[in-house]
Amino acid sequence: MLFYSTSNKSLKVSLRQAVLKGLADDGGLFMPEVIPALPHDFFANISKLSPVEISFRVAEAFLSDDIPGAELNAIVSETISFPIPLVNVTDHIFSLELFHGPTLAFKDVGARFMARLLSYFRKEEQGDITVLVATSGDTGSAVANGFLGVKGIKVVILYPGGKVSEIQEKQLTTLGQNIISLEINGTFDDCQALVKRAFSDKELNETITLTSANSINIARLLPQTFYYFMGYSQLPKTNLPVVICVPSGNFGNLTAGLIAKKMGLPIGRFIAATNVNDVVPEYLSTGNYYPRPSLRTISNAMDVGNPSNFARMLDVYGNDWNAMRHDIAGFRFTDEETKQTMREVFEKYGYLLDPHGAVGFSALKKYLNQNKASGIFLETAHPAKFPDVVEPVINGKVEIPERLAACLSKQKQSIRMDNSYEALKEFLSNGGV
Repeated sequence: MLFYSTSNKSLKVSLRQAVLKGLADDGGLFMPEVIPALPHDFFANISKLSPVEISFRVAEAFLSDDIPGAELNAIVSETISFPIPLVNVTDHIFSLELFHGPTLAFKDVGARFMARLLSYFRKEEQGDITVLVATSGDTGSAVANGFLGVKGIKVVILYPGGKVSEIQEKQLTTLGQNIISLEINGTFDDCQALVKRAFSDKELNETITLTSANSINIARLLPQTFYYFMGYSQLPKTNLPVVICVPSGNFGNLTAGLIAKKMGLPIGRFIAATNVNDVVPEYLSTGNYYPRPSLRTISNAMDVGNPSNFARMLDVYGNDWNAMRHDIAGFRFTDEETKQTMREVFEKYGYLLDPHGAVGFSALKKYLNQNKASGIFLETAHPAKFPDVVEPVINGKVEIPERLAACLSKQKQSIRMDNSYEALKEFLSNGGV
């Protein structure tokens, strides 16, 4: 299968090229030339299939032309090596828990898949590959863990200094080996802009082999479709329409859900749930898209003022605003509303939400107050990653899983850098030293 640029559909590359390049030469994002529909019997029997079997069938639809079945099955099996359970929180509201992976965040799926796919394609490459990634919180740690120790691949992570939680920072700055963390004096949007500029710098790209592990890379995006199918397979049978609520920042996760829907997953609607960084809900409401500097919130991984994957969302719907808002409802919530939801859900149902999941629960509940449906929200990170937020809200301690506690005792290793492309280019050109 070929992949085209969202900026120019006539610009097409192979899967290998799309994965290795990350971003198209014209600055666009890669999309599959065809979104294949899965057969009826797949959905009829999906509840009988294992998570690996489901994921393999989805991956095969896109990648079978480029990767032998045995190799692809091995990549999928190594990626989906932890549970992704659907938990009933209250009437018609289910939590799809995506935090049972190595770094306790949903991005483990995409990062682990991409690391293995990139390693597969690297066999044909000469020299090392530099993976350049911006993070607003969980992407960095998931990518660092997924690529740790992979031969011939160096990972450079840009994160906004002072704007990620202590645990998130420790997860991405304490691994060493082939993982380098740059603490940028700025916001996530600044980090993302630096990464995009690096990919568009022809001089730099002639010097080093550069690729991305953000959701702008198609190898990160496609595996995120897997868990929508997994969630649906665990949902009790119902005559109600099914809606899925996605806490959203850079909108890669929601875009993956939209692709799953195009493949035939019987979802009535999606809900885009944001904090006050609400450029997409605003677009869904008004038809006007106004990116702006992000605002800092307690759901920090969603603090994105100019989401990259909005270009893919537009592409899925052919820039048709009415078609997009037919499939997607948008809601936004303040920090105080998010805290209130965390408190109420814990006290009433005994279920502990992280700040991002709380935004998702809030939006889903608001939607279900107006529409009859069975709803799933994505719980994207373990609450223990945000103790400074969660513990005062529930007036109690959050038990920290052992693998999180272990990284807290390690020494942070990061390089401070101004929000300067010249500084980043010099750093990368000198081999990341």
